[in-house]
Amino acid sequence: MEAESLFSDFIALFYPKYCFGCRDGLVKGEDTLCTRCILELPKTNYHLSITNPIKEKLFGRLPLEHALAYLKFRKTGIVQHLLHELKYNNHPEVGVKLGKLFGRELKENQVDQFDLIVPVPLHNSRKRKRGYNQSAKFAEGLSKSLDVPWDESISVRTQSTATQTKKNRIERWENVKDVFAVHTDQVRGKRVLLVDDVITTGATIEACGKHLTEHGCLLSIACIAEA
Repeated sequence: MEAESLFSDFIALFYPKYCFGCRDGLVKGEDTLCTRCILELPKTNYHLSITNPIKEKLFGRLPLEHALAYLKFRKTGIVQHLLHELKYNNHPEVGVKLGKLFGRELKENQVDQFDLIVPVPLHNSRKRKRGYNQSAKFAEGLSKSLDVPWDESISVRTQSTATQTKKNRIERWENVKDVFAVHTDQVRGKRVLLVDDVITTGATIEACGKHLTEHGCLLSIACIAEA
């Protein structure tokens, strides 16, 4: 083990690792994000309240046990930067890291009564282009901290759609209302945590969540950030 540690230190000397938040070098024991950036993340702490803006936004649209968001999205802020790294710069480890961090907070506060974590799916064409589903990476990180299995095959996206960016609430709903499907009864009776990267109007997660609840699950939702 000591030899492995020395080798890692030697590699880090010539190929230093940087924080994806501030671009400063990471010290031993840190990965992906430095301690300072983690402490300064704009957390919502919605999991500490009985109700919150996401639950209110989706009231009457989805029957939810929990509605959670780890961070608050701010334009030009660190959250926007991290999401850009995750989605467009081929850094899936950012999603895994944020999932691990949020999962630890949920577990510490006993918001961990889930049987299965399901990411909102990407269409296969977009997933091939990106190389991975960013929401699945968030699910993977949550799974590691919560010790709850995750499954990327439960919900599928049957159509490729235009980006939701710059669409209003009605346009967003029309864009995604018929694009998801669930072809299994594996979720029946399960406490499912459906996860996405960002919630804005809630149209995407509502459309996906409806198919899951129709298959008999008890649904909760979580995202990396609320915009």
